[in-house]
Amino acid sequence: MPVFYETVNIEPPKIKRRIISHWIKNIAGSFEKKVGDITYIFCDDEEILRINELYLKHNYYTDIITFDYSENNRISGDLFISLDTVNTNAETYKVDYEEELLRVIIHGVLHLCGLKDKLPKEEKEMRIQEDKALMVYKQINSSGGNE
Repeated sequence: MPVFYETVNIEPPKIKRRIISHWIKNIAGSFEKKVGDITYIFCDDEEILRINELYLKHNYYTDIITFDYSENNRISGDLFISLDTVNTNAETYKVDYEEELLRVIIHGVLHLCGLKDKLPKEEKEMRIQEDKALMVYKQINSSGGNE
């Protein structure tokens, strides 16, 4: 269950990779999914805009773009995260940067697990699942990842 972390045009975020990998496995398991290869590509706004235009034909900034390569019950994918937009969103929503980054990290995993967020009802369920996942992260982090 390798989780990879790469960067483009930006310094890597200070995150607890081992704990995050354990957390991802835990959350995927709660959806009866196994973790395959997941790669997080942390980048700046210009790179995420380029990816958004090139692959999705969208001309706007976003916090995350998820490319889903999952098969059967094994989730895999490339997740591009703009740390610039994560920072802007943290300021906008008046939340801690680390919490916003964790929310975005698990948001992509929830997409890989099959959750959608286009419709208001789907978006509400996504937020509920993000909040649940963040509580799980806090438990895992407080135990040092040994749960």
